[in-house]
Amino acid sequence: MNRLRVEPPTSFPAPAEAAPLGALKPVQTLRRRWPALLAMLLTIAMLIGVGHELFDHGLAGLRRAVPASPGFYLFFLASYFALPLCDFLIFRRLWDVPAAAFPALNRKRIANDILIGYSGDAYFYAWARARLAMVAAPFGAVKDVSIVSGITGNLTAFLLGAVALPLGYQLIAPEVMQAMIWSLVFALALSLAVLLFSRRVFSLRRRDLWFIFWVDLLRIGAACVTIALAWAWAMPAVSLGMWMFLVAGRQLVSRLPFLPNKDLLFANFAILVIGHDRSLSDLMAFTAASTLLMHGLLLLLFGAVYVMERMREWRG
Repeated sequence: MNRLRVEPPTSFPAPAEAAPLGALKPVQTLRRRWPALLAMLLTIAMLIGVGHELFDHGLAGLRRAVPASPGFYLFFLASYFALPLCDFLIFRRLWDVPAAAFPALNRKRIANDILIGYSGDAYFYAWARARLAMVAAPFGAVKDVSIVSGITGNLTAFLLGAVALPLGYQLIAPEVMQAMIWSLVFALALSLAVLLFSRRVFSLRRRDLWFIFWVDLLRIGAACVTIALAWAWAMPAVSLGMWMFLVAGRQLVSRLPFLPNKDLLFANFAILVIGHDRSLSDLMAFTAASTLLMHGLLLLLFGAVYVMERMREWRG
């Protein structure tokens, strides 16, 4: 009986070259692209929103009486940058952010002004989420900063209302006064409810929350004082004390949730207090248009810087 004889192979196929260890990373650890895409979509929405607001009625405000005093522009810029600078101080303490965070914080402010509420916070969360090497859990910090900022604004509005409403109630229609009072009560009750459940709401340490509160209080005070100084330089016939009173009323009206046409209400209130209806309306329109113009210029500037940085990386 013949047996099959199996010859041993004279050579074995060469093993495939081992893949480098860097290519063996789990798929789950690869950086996801959704934060960058969200930030890009919100940036495009900001540009569209600023363009619509500027070309809709902003340019008409810029064509009105232009303040000749350089003091107006100096204090206007100080008022404009009060918010992003204070936000930078806050996140510098929380995350030790680099200077590159300042453009993102400006976009956060612009989105909150132009788009729907808290869209700027969503943008900044996406910006931080795309930089996980810088911060591990950005959602809790962004949420806490937004909540504390809202509480600070509500508390400031309540204190200003307690001072301003007894002095100016004769200038306000009874139904508007009633709406303002109910708005103040609602804002205060909402803030107290958040504080009551603070351990379940907040993620940051108590000392960090107090730091955010004091910086926000400084920001509100600085923004109010500087815009009052800007208007005083533009219309020196009106005393600085009267401008401070009007800015306090503006801050109060801006924080009340149940009032429609807040800008119109403030403009009418200001005209009743100081007169100068044409000059004052021109100044308010020019200030609003200048804010929109600053939004557009900063978006274009930061966008140009971003494109130049990406071009340098591609060339390198």
